[in-house]
Amino acid sequence: MSTSMRIGELAKLANCDVETIRYYEKVGMLSEPPRTATGYRAYTPEHAEILRFIRQCRSLRMGLAEIRTLITLKNDRYEGCQSVNKLLEQHVDAIDRQLLDLHSLRNQLVQLRDQCQAPHLIRDCAILHQLDGASAWLKEE
Repeated sequence: MSTSMRIGELAKLANCDVETIRYYEKVGMLSEPPRTATGYRAYTPEHAEILRFIRQCRSLRMGLAEIRTLITLKNDRYEGCQSVNKLLEQHVDAIDRQLLDLHSLRNQLVQLRDQCQAPHLIRDCAILHQLDGASAWLKEE
């Protein structure tokens, strides 16, 4: 890899869109690169490294605040890793809560689905009647 590259080359290297790179620059997660004499951004291998780090964290469904914290911690190589462990533990806890919420949502949908076991006309669809029941009080006014 050369010592500097244009945004298109960086996007290709990191397998992401140019707009994604610009967004990460805009929100301060990726430092703005120096410009060449002709005004083009000159990205460095360090930009590619941090972009790959961000993309890996995003693939783990980490939020931008979490990633920003990890980048800060990563840049302080003499800090203990307890902070990283704590952040990951909080992320795991959030995923566990999401799983519980998704399980509850699934159960609600299965209960709705089970209300209609035989083919009916739409006007007799128990699922649609149940869904519509939440707004029935509006019709009565």
